[in-house]
Amino acid sequence: MSTRDRSGCPISLSLELLGDRWTLLIIRDLVFAGKKHFREFLQSDEGISSRTLAERLQTLQDEGILTRSQDPSHSLKAIYRLTEAGIDLLPVLATLGAWGSKYRKADDELARVADKLAAGGEPAIKRMKDKLRAEHLAC
Repeated sequence: MSTRDRSGCPISLSLELLGDRWTLLIIRDLVFAGKKHFREFLQSDEGISSRTLAERLQTLQDEGILTRSQDPSHSLKAIYRLTEAGIDLLPVLATLGAWGSKYRKADDELARVADKLAAGGEPAIKRMKDKLRAEHLAC
């Protein structure tokens, strides 16, 4: 994935990192599904390949969106955690979820989750960010 800056436009700069099919889905899985291991990400319904997943995880590490550390319970496993920059993507995910719930044929249960987060506004986002900080930054 190229992170070469083409312009100083904040939208363009963000899309250079987040604008592919997989990156926000990996972050979604960290945020909403509590996934932290490589194999867990591979099991997502969207069917990412192991090569693509490894590339995206490395890019997200390089860009400071997540960290990778050894799993103390298993020497061959790594644990991926969000950084503050990754946690700050929550409003983006919430907005995309609300839009998809409104304009796309979304799964009813998942649409309810998206709608509930969006309806809660800034207080709901803040509560969720605090929860994510406790899970990802306190370690």
